[in-house]
Amino acid sequence: MGGGARYPYPKHVWSPAGGWWSRPANWKSNTVITFAGILAVAYGVWTVSAEREVRHVKPDRPIPSMIWAKQFRDQEAKDN
Repeated sequence: MGGGARYPYPKHVWSPAGGWWSRPANWKSNTVITFAGILAVAYGVWTVSAEREVRHVKPDRPIPSMIWAKQFRDQEAKDN
């Protein structure tokens, strides 16, 4: 399994993915940094989206976005 032994490959070919049999020594830290970046961007998008979300018609039953949407948090604070 695995397609056979490694064979000689051209050294002058450049690949953005790292080329043949790429296994950088710091792949674990690169992966952690990448996922941390993805999570930071997702959190930022989530926050901006929750601040700008507006529903013109109030839902007839509770929906999940009512927990984090600014419109419903402000309305709940006024009611209390």
